Amino acid sequence: MDPLSILLDGARARGTFVLRTILHPPWSVQVRDRAPLNLVAVLRGRPWVLPSAGDPVRLGAGDIAMMRGPDVFTFADDPRTPIQVVVQPGPRRTTAAGEELPEAADMGVRTWVNGERAHEDGADGSSALLIGKYSGPGEIATRLLRVLPPLLIIPTADIETALVSLLAEETVRNEPGQGLVLERLLDVLLVGSLREWLNRPDADAPAWYRANGDPVVGSALRLIHGDPGHSWTVAALAREAGVSRATLARRFTDLVGMPPMAYLTGWRIDVAADLLVESDATIDTVARQVGYGSGFALSAAFKRARGVSPQRYRAHARNRP
Repeated sequence: MDPLSILLDGARARGTFVLRTILHPPWSVQVRDRAPLNLVAVLRGRPWVLPSAGDPVRLGAGDIAMMRGPDVFTFADDPRTPIQVVVQPGPRRTTAAGEELPEAADMGVRTWVNGERAHEDGADGSSALLIGKYSGPGEIATRLLRVLPPLLIIPTADIETALVSLLAEETVRNEPGQGLVLERLLDVLLVGSLREWLNRPDADAPAWYRANGDPVVGSALRLIHGDPGHSWTVAALAREAGVSRATLARRFTDLVGMPPMAYLTGWRIDVAADLLVESDATIDTVARQVGYGSGFALSAAFKRARGVSPQRYRAHARNRP
């Protein structure tokens, strides 16, 4: 499995929230829904995105903004425009003071506008955004969320433009199978956007992702990623890679930033965390899948790494709004 596939393994939109919104100036919408990941494509206009930390960023038509939860972020026609609408978990819409807002007038299925003056053609200066959310437990793998920056901007590109157009067209249809089509299109848009980002020379990709191209370390990483439940040792990994134990240990630590066994432990915990959320498997079953002899052994390692037991982690993830 290639590095991008590993990052995205487990990323599956389910019961997708996809919304096309048309916003007439002045407008400002703050998102506090704590969704693990939001993708916002600009269909029209030049809105600003204001992250919870950092400077506002101006977007253009065709750009894609990816926001990692649970951070708060705001979209606005101007950074100085006061917040008018707050998107809460659910999602619910309230005023900045917390008063519930009625369902706004719509212009078709999955389309929301902020006032009667907003027009479909944009002649009134309104902006149009396409919003997709990964909001449910297990939809986004732990390893992916840990890699992403809080705000990632993907400038307009031909493949993303085509995907966004397909997604936008599907939102205005009310036909059988629409939900499934939206889920698949959102997944493809996520893959395309991440591939675009990771191919940048300045992308802050994880060290193990970059090290995958090394003939020695890459071989060891593929073995670990492909079978985390195997009883790997440094000697076994070195033998498979065709080098000495000392060579693998030194080279792995230099490129990945940690020794092979420390990386293996972290990877096993990441995989276990995803399995706990994505499946109903018992702790013992998850333990065996990731290389631990018992649920007790996994629980001890998991608590050292994450600060909570596997049971508490599962319960918290599934009860997350």
